[in-house]
Amino acid sequence: MVRPYTAALIIPTGIGCAVGGYAGDALPVARALAGVVDRLITHPNVLNGAQLYWPLANALYVEGYGLDRFAAGQWGLEPVTQNRVGLLLDAGIEPDLRLRHLQAAAAARTTLGLSLTDYVVTDRPLTVRLSRGESGASWGTIEPLDSLLRAAEKLVTQAQAQAIAVVVRFPDEAPDSPELVQYRQGQGVDPIAGAEAIISHFLGRSLQIPCAHAPALAALPLDPQLSPRSAAEELGHTFLPCVLVGLSRAPQYRVLSPAPAAPLPASCLTTADVDVVVVPASACGGSALLHWASQGKLILAVEDNTTALAVPPEALGIPAVRVRSYLESVGYVAAHRQGLDPHSLSPQARPLQPLA
Repeated sequence: MVRPYTAALIIPTGIGCAVGGYAGDALPVARALAGVVDRLITHPNVLNGAQLYWPLANALYVEGYGLDRFAAGQWGLEPVTQNRVGLLLDAGIEPDLRLRHLQAAAAARTTLGLSLTDYVVTDRPLTVRLSRGESGASWGTIEPLDSLLRAAEKLVTQAQAQAIAVVVRFPDEAPDSPELVQYRQGQGVDPIAGAEAIISHFLGRSLQIPCAHAPALAALPLDPQLSPRSAAEELGHTFLPCVLVGLSRAPQYRVLSPAPAAPLPASCLTTADVDVVVVPASACGGSALLHWASQGKLILAVEDNTTALAVPPEALGIPAVRVRSYLESVGYVAAHRQGLDPHSLSPQARPLQPLA
């Protein structure tokens, strides 16, 4: 029996990726890559599109901390048919905005058949502070973390949640702030993405179950010059639907180190199952990628997905194969899967001609 061919697609959040720096704009890449592999492992930043999403039967939705532990060989990924998803709401969300999120969850349960538990509200309002690094990458802090964790633990112990969707009230930027104007025009760095990652990383590490975050924000005034890259984020009142869909089928984590308490099911994936990793060429310093590089995985570094970082594979001694675009990476992966020499394939590019 031929072993399933598995690709990992990594597009870090909060670093201004030309592809994947906005809600849902990396979904076409994921769809193309999923079409030439048996299994695609990727993360919420790639698959989330606010109220938009695309069901990919062979894609595994893995939060960033879980992805790091998986790549390190410490956790396995066990595919599921459906998770019970718990909804965690920040007590700082205004009543009307809270109701919007509850209605979005009810709609997802009714129209998509998702399994949702009753929701939990934190016992204290949460405070998020947003920051930027010298590179321009976004990050932030959230407190009190103990209140966030208590609410999450309640969902697990009382509601038997198998995955957790978190909605935290994020600070609103003035509509005319230069950073927000630039972002809505399809440029710059997502100002909240780095802080969002901290929330899901913290809960994933603490509870060892799938977690993902959707920010609660006030609606912005209409902008006739809105970039299509930003449009998915302004379709409605909440970013929650794609998170609920992703978590509903997110694989469960199985601890491998120290040795698992029970034999792993045959369906459980380990880092040894990964054949190829696709990553932006200027963002090769992530934990998961470093683990996979040390294991000798094939690394494809995509040059035209520029970022705010300057961490190429060569600077870290990673023997990556550089490709110009995601289209080229898909062709490379397809050839590699078939045992062909990808370098022998010439691109079938030609200028478009008018139809007769």
